[in-house]
Amino acid sequence: MGKVNPSDQGLQAASDRDCSGMIRPTERSECIPPFIVMEVLERAHELEREGRRIIHMEIGEPDFPTPESICRGAIEAIQAGHTHYTHSLGILELREAICTHYHKKYGVSIVPEQIIITSGTSPALFMLFSAILEQGDEIIISDPHYPCYPNFADFIKAKPVCVDVYEEDGFQFRPEEIKKKISRRTKAVLINSPSNPTGNLLSSDRMARIAELGPHIISDEIYHGLVYGEKEHSILEFTDRAFVLNGFSKAYAMTGWRLGYIIAPQEFVRPLQKIQQNFFISAGSVSQWAGLAALTQAEGDVERMRSIYNERRLYMIKRLRELGFGLAVEPSGAFYMLVNARHFSTRSYDFAFEILEKAGVGVSPGIDFGQNAEGYLRFSYANSLENIREGLDRIESFLRHRSQ
Repeated sequence: MGKVNPSDQGLQAASDRDCSGMIRPTERSECIPPFIVMEVLERAHELEREGRRIIHMEIGEPDFPTPESICRGAIEAIQAGHTHYTHSLGILELREAICTHYHKKYGVSIVPEQIIITSGTSPALFMLFSAILEQGDEIIISDPHYPCYPNFADFIKAKPVCVDVYEEDGFQFRPEEIKKKISRRTKAVLINSPSNPTGNLLSSDRMARIAELGPHIISDEIYHGLVYGEKEHSILEFTDRAFVLNGFSKAYAMTGWRLGYIIAPQEFVRPLQKIQQNFFISAGSVSQWAGLAALTQAEGDVERMRSIYNERRLYMIKRLRELGFGLAVEPSGAFYMLVNARHFSTRSYDFAFEILEKAGVGVSPGIDFGQNAEGYLRFSYANSLENIREGLDRIESFLRHRSQ
């Protein structure tokens, strides 16, 4: 290979600068789509600063404080001096507790050496996609889906491949439709049950059939523990060729603690560990000890919160149907429901902002979750029943005046 001409290096450097000599943002940073839910929230905050009272049903964040037992675990960790870097895989006590939790709840056996503790499930997604996807590789996701899934893949120059899922089917994957999209570049199928944005679960039968298709499975299990009247299943009940993403944000009301984990086949752990070491070092030490308290002491708190969510869920299902929104299958997990609003508007982005501006209620436009969700709206019941009642009453008034 010949030497690089210094003048060529200068030309390349110049090409990355604008006419003022300043460097430009990279194409990947310019082209990444916005997270529309956050744009709704940010506009809602602007309206609140103007004196408006906004009812928030757009964001997926528990409205409960973190349970006292978890906070106490963090305080005790601080007092004991656990405020330094931890092992890059995470503290052994927490990894052992996760193994116990998965054995007790799902009957599966994993070992601490399969677990990487992360600073939330978003870094976990970045780490995992980086470890299994080369440029041009494919990952199969559902449409609708959590908005950030395809953005992670695009950012590392992999290719998200969408499989449509449908309202009348409870937005569940159809394994035969996944099979049609599998190619020689397919590295994984990503499932999310209970699902954001739909709140629906994959049946155990469908999970088993998906596990038999061939590619590794990535199972986002962050909403486990928030299930009503059914039972959630871990992908590890059906296959060892799987990666689990989970964490503490949702079921334990710990969004700000930024604590998650990956359960991986052992041959992937060392690559994931090296990514962790280089980009994140370790998850926060105090948060990890709080997570240990969550798994060992907060079961009653989780059940109390789950019961309250269920009360809100049942009310919202009934009320949204009364208002004319379509909901073919009642959601039984997480704290969301994706409802059909196409007879009101086929442009969910405009419709969501119209509701925000005129009714003072934040909801999420379906288009944020994929093309197949256009014309839908996502409602979150991570808010008090009192506020949910007021918000839906406002929407009823808004729809009545809109039709006149």
